[in-house]
Amino acid sequence: MSDEIRIKLNGRDVTVPAGITVLEAAKRNGIAIPTLCHHPDQRVKANCRVCSVEIAGRDKLAASCSTAVEPGMSVRTNTVRVRETVRTILELILASHPQECNTCIRNGNCELRQLTDKMGMTQIRAEKSAKRLPVDLSSPSLVRDNNKCIKCGRCAEVCHHVQEVGILYSHNRGTDICISPEYGKKLSEVSCVLCGQCVLACPVGAIYERDQTDEVWAALDDPKKHVVVQTAPSIRVSIAEEFGLPSGTVSTGKLVGSLKALGFDKVFDTDFSADLTILEEGNELLHRMKNGGTLPMLTSCSPGWINFIEMYYPELLPHVSSCKSPQQMFGSLAKTWYAEKVGIDPKDLFVVSVMPCTAKKYEARRPEMNSSGFRDVDVALTTRELARMLRNGGIDFDYVPEETYDDPLGESTGAAAIFGATGGVMEAALRTVYEVVTGEELKKLEFGDVRGMEGIKSAEVDLSGTKVKVAVAHGLSHARQMMEEIKSGKSEYAFIEVMCCPGGCIGGGGQPYGSTNATRQRRIDALYRLDGQMPLRKSHENPAVLKLYTEFLGAPLGERSHALLHTRYSDRKRR
Repeated sequence: MSDEIRIKLNGRDVTVPAGITVLEAAKRNGIAIPTLCHHPDQRVKANCRVCSVEIAGRDKLAASCSTAVEPGMSVRTNTVRVRETVRTILELILASHPQECNTCIRNGNCELRQLTDKMGMTQIRAEKSAKRLPVDLSSPSLVRDNNKCIKCGRCAEVCHHVQEVGILYSHNRGTDICISPEYGKKLSEVSCVLCGQCVLACPVGAIYERDQTDEVWAALDDPKKHVVVQTAPSIRVSIAEEFGLPSGTVSTGKLVGSLKALGFDKVFDTDFSADLTILEEGNELLHRMKNGGTLPMLTSCSPGWINFIEMYYPELLPHVSSCKSPQQMFGSLAKTWYAEKVGIDPKDLFVVSVMPCTAKKYEARRPEMNSSGFRDVDVALTTRELARMLRNGGIDFDYVPEETYDDPLGESTGAAAIFGATGGVMEAALRTVYEVVTGEELKKLEFGDVRGMEGIKSAEVDLSGTKVKVAVAHGLSHARQMMEEIKSGKSEYAFIEVMCCPGGCIGGGGQPYGSTNATRQRRIDALYRLDGQMPLRKSHENPAVLKLYTEFLGAPLGERSHALLHTRYSDRKRR
C-alpha cells in the first residue's frame, strides 16, 4: 500500500500521507480549518464540531479532527453550509458566554475571540443564556471561572491523560455540562498540584493564574522597600513570545533591561541559586551513597512535583532531596547574606520571582519557607504576569536597551541555564558530581542520554569504577511510573530528576499561552545553545557561589547551609 494518497481539497488535487486526518491534510496544504476542542498535543475529542467540513457522498458534515483521509476523497472546507454551521455553533457558545472581553484576562489572545473575528461574526442570533456562577478563588495559584468555560474538555484531558492527576471532570449532560472538580468542589478541596497545565490548555479565560502584579506595583511604589527580582532560567527563552517574537528567542539582555525599566532596585538571576542547588544537591547525593542513605534520591526543584508526591506518594518523601528549590534558596540568601552585605533590614527587602510556574506561587507561601526569619520570597509572578506589567508600564520590549544582571546574585554558568529543560538538572548535577568524585576533568560535558522530550530517560555514569544509574522523568504521568517502580522495589537508579510539567520548566503552567510540544522543544534548544556559549559550564566553577561559601555558608551541607537552604516536606494525602 502506498504511503501517500490523492484527495481533493476545495476542488484542488493534492497528495497527502495516508492515515492523517482531514484537519492535518488541510493544514499541510495551506488551509486553516477552525478548531476549539482540538489541541495538537492531546487526543482527539471531536466535541465542538467547529472543524466541520463537507465530504462528497456523505449526508452529514464531518469533524475534520477525527476523520481520516481516504483515497479519492473530495473535501470542501468553505461551503455556505459549513460556514453557517460553524457560525451557528459559535453563536450558541457565545450565547452562554459572558460578554466581558475587554476585562477578561485572555483579552488579546482568546482562541474563541480570535475565531469569531476570523468568521466575521458581528451579531449573536441565539437567545442569550449566560448564567452567573461563583468564581473559585480558593487556590493560592489558580482562579477557576466556570462562567467562561466552553466545555471543550481540553483542561480535563491534560489533567487526566498528561498529568494523570485527574481532578477535573465533565459533569451533567446537554446544556448543563460543567467541567469542575468532583461534586462541584473548589480547587482547594481536592488534590490539585497547581501545575497550571489546565491553564495552558484552556482556549479561553475559564482558568488562569492568580494575578499578583498589584502587589509588586505597590512594593515598587513604596520608598521604604528595597525591591529585588530574580528570573528563572527558562524566562529568557520564553518572554519574547509575549511580544510577538518566535518561540526560543533568547532575550536575556532585554529581559534584564525591562525589569530595570520597571523600577526594580536590583535584577538578579535564579541561575545563581541553580548553581548553588547543584552543589548542595550533588553533595547530598554523594553523602547518601557513601552513608547508606535513602536511594534513589529525587530532585526537589519543581514545586508541582513536590505537591504531587506529598499528596499521592507521601510514603516516598524520604527519597526527596532536602534542598529547597533555587527560587527559595535565592529568597533565603537575599534576606540574609545580601541584606547584610548592603546594610538593609530584611523586613524592608521585598523579593519578587519571575517564574514559568503557577505552583511557585504556592511554594512561596509555604509556612516552612521562612528560614531567614521572614518569608523567603514575597511574590512569584508568571511569565504572563511580567508581560502584563511591561505592557501596563509602557515598556516597549523591542526597543528597551539590553542590560546585565546585578552582582552578587547575578553570576551563573551554563549548567544553571539548562535547569529550565527536562534533564537539565540531572546533566548539571552529573557535571559536578563526576569531577568531585573522580578528581578528573570531565572532557565531554554533554549528557545526550538525558536530553530530549522522551517522557522517561536514563543514563549510566562511571564514577571511578562505580557504575551509577540515573533517570529523568517529566510530566506527572511519567513521574507516577517512577514512583510505582520505587514502591515495588524495582527501581535501579541512584538519582532521579522529576519535573512536573512536560518539557520541564520551559513548559510550565505560567508560560505564554499557545505553548505546545513544538514550542517547548524550541525553548529547550535555545537553553542548550546558551549553555554552549557560556564561558563557565559547571556549577562548582561559579566564582560567586564559591565566594558565598567562603564568606557566609562555610561548606555544602554545613550547619548554615542546612538552616537556610534545606527544608522538609509533609504528608498531605487526603484520606
